[in-house]
Amino acid sequence: MKMKLATVALGAAVAASPALADLTFTALSYRTGPYAANGIPFADGYADYFTLLNERDGGIGGEMIELIECETGYNTEKGVECYESTKGSGALVYQPLSTGITYQLIPKATADEIPVHSMGYGRTSAKNGEVFNYIFNYPANYWDGASVAIKYLLNENGGSLEGKKIALVYHNSAYGKEPIRTLEELSAKHGYELITLPVDHPGQEQKSQWLQIRRDKPDYTLMWGWGVMNQVAIQEAVNIRYPMENFIGIWWSGSENDVLPAGEGANGYKALTFHNVGSDYPVFDDIQQYVVDAGKAAGAGDQIGTALYNRGLYAAMLAAEAAKTAQEMHGTSTLTPQQMRDGMENLEITEAKMTDLGLPGFGPEFSVSCQNHGGDGYAAVAQWDAAAGEWSLITDYMQADLDVLSPLIEEDSAAFAAEAGIEPGCAI
Repeated sequence: MKMKLATVALGAAVAASPALADLTFTALSYRTGPYAANGIPFADGYADYFTLLNERDGGIGGEMIELIECETGYNTEKGVECYESTKGSGALVYQPLSTGITYQLIPKATADEIPVHSMGYGRTSAKNGEVFNYIFNYPANYWDGASVAIKYLLNENGGSLEGKKIALVYHNSAYGKEPIRTLEELSAKHGYELITLPVDHPGQEQKSQWLQIRRDKPDYTLMWGWGVMNQVAIQEAVNIRYPMENFIGIWWSGSENDVLPAGEGANGYKALTFHNVGSDYPVFDDIQQYVVDAGKAAGAGDQIGTALYNRGLYAAMLAAEAAKTAQEMHGTSTLTPQQMRDGMENLEITEAKMTDLGLPGFGPEFSVSCQNHGGDGYAAVAQWDAAAGEWSLITDYMQADLDVLSPLIEEDSAAFAAEAGIEPGCAI
């Protein structure tokens, strides 16, 4: 059996609906445009995992997987067009891979009763499943990331950040602005000074921001960047001799693409992550055998084990496990998007399950519920070793400060519910 892969032209309708026995997934990818270098490995990992399930296992629960990929170019308008042109395909879940696209899809997908999984991005308050019935952002969100970064810095400074300066270099978009409120709240709690430095799309011009960092001398710098912005920021940090071990990116600022252009200068740079790194997992042997060697890889097959390939694979694994959960819950191998939503809301990822999937120790255990669509807020810190050319985890997984974040999520989701006329409650 081979995977049925349909590439949908932007704005065009799906030529034909998949067979009823297929489980249809979508990939709103960007293999072109200024963010292609980061979009490609994620899309490859996402596609290759589904191909593995088809080739090795005959699909999920005996049903073959249909993957429809639509090119967005990381453009919000094109992303919405992709959604509109593919939602009639029977797609079980959307992974927008863009905070801007996610914000636009929240009301649309909710009205259409199609789940969205904005894994580690999107609207943080979508963690409240009683308001956002069809939106999921497990296993961690941007506010979790901001909190874990501060928790890590607290650990590095004997439990106190009083009087410290922390700069945030961020993509001047909905994505980049997500952590600001959390960092402000944590600043009030821990006594550090927060300096915010926006960088306009696509991020190639950052001279003024790094001149300010050289002048203000922040003790630590956090980054919420994507694509070329990350590369430029790391090189600018090298240029002003900023101590790389004090520079920490969110998980979308922690790929090989971000650090390799700076060579040895990037050594010691750190980034958050909600999954493990490298290729030393049994599942990759299977991907090599059933996908790459069989000539069925989505790309060249040379990205296995890289940070973003692993993240795409992880996203596909979570989608597949949610589909299995839905099949068990509803006693059927074929699924509707509404049934898929139920599977996502009852998903439980345990170490035993990850081990069975060939991914032992790949990520933290977590569970999802109606009240919690975002997981348990665990993340770790990885560090780049330029000589070895690899990332390694330097901390255990740490949980975000939920005492600070939970009230913020409740406040933001309640405001959204009031504005949208939503009566909070569980879908089932």
